[in-house]
Amino acid sequence: MYSYQITDWGRPLERRDYPDPEPRGSEVVVRVRACGVCHSDVHIWHGYYDLGEGERIRMADRGMQLPFTMGHEVAGEVLALGPEARGQGVEVGEKVVVYPWIGCGVCDACRRGEELLCLKPRIIGTWVNGGYSDRVVVPEPRYVVPTGDLPLELACTYACSGITALSALKKTGAERPDDAVLLIGAGGVGLNAVHLAPHLLPGPFVVADVAADKRAAAEAAGAPHTVDNGAPGAVDRVKELSGGGVAAAIDFVGRPQTARFGLDCLRKGGTLVVVGLYGDRLSLPLPWIPLRVLTIRGSFVGTLDDLKTLIAMARDGKVAPLRVEPRPLSAASAALEDLEGGRVTGRVVLNP
Repeated sequence: MYSYQITDWGRPLERRDYPDPEPRGSEVVVRVRACGVCHSDVHIWHGYYDLGEGERIRMADRGMQLPFTMGHEVAGEVLALGPEARGQGVEVGEKVVVYPWIGCGVCDACRRGEELLCLKPRIIGTWVNGGYSDRVVVPEPRYVVPTGDLPLELACTYACSGITALSALKKTGAERPDDAVLLIGAGGVGLNAVHLAPHLLPGPFVVADVAADKRAAAEAAGAPHTVDNGAPGAVDRVKELSGGGVAAAIDFVGRPQTARFGLDCLRKGGTLVVVGLYGDRLSLPLPWIPLRVLTIRGSFVGTLDDLKTLIAMARDGKVAPLRVEPRPLSAASAALEDLEGGRVTGRVVLNP
């Protein structure tokens, strides 16, 4: 097998060749046919998340050792099964998407099916080697979901971008037809949210992005209204479109400016859902929270059931396909640079 790996933080990825993995126990070996490039990969590539004021979460401090293979949006074909994986609902040659957000499997959170809350995660492409490779090892058959006739370049994006959007939309608390929702950021996750919003929200939604091409992409994907959140009067425009303020705003960017824009657009009793990991710190008047009865929630990817639900919706033709741009795996470093520079609309997908 071969992989494009981080060998030095922030430097171009290097190709490394290794013996082909042999599955043991319940393991499943998947031949990677498509792997999405996520903005989280940019942070991992540089080796840290920015907490603002000089503080960082450093990957090395959390136990990540180099060389390392990123890639958590993985789809492909089942290549081999360990002895305990046979007869467990997946067959060699089957096309699948990998659920990467795997916990330890034994703690209370994992036993409840809330692996996202596990304190000892085994996330593929984040804590164990992932899909910037021609093969990936999955610990159990239940973490591979059959994709049917879905294009694998599309199916892989649902493992993160898709379920992140779905999970965030479910956290808005929007219940009534007049509960308008603001979606901030029309990148890969935001565009998936545009496709899913009509199925999950009872009322209207507005999309905000500072980039004209991304607003145009959101409109093409079905957004009824778009706003340039960097323009003067943007908050007033959102309030005009939503009848006085939105019930919820989802920040798919995660910058102080975008989070504050979302808060400014909320009506009384509104909810801000923060998804993006761009970084830095948010400063806001604390009396706002009780006086305006505001809620601020974090949302991180989604569950295995979310992935199964989304794949079923896509296979039934209920979700419009996200725009994807296939590139060879050898172009992984350039893809990371383009994503960091804001030059990607939709999702870049690597093909080994």
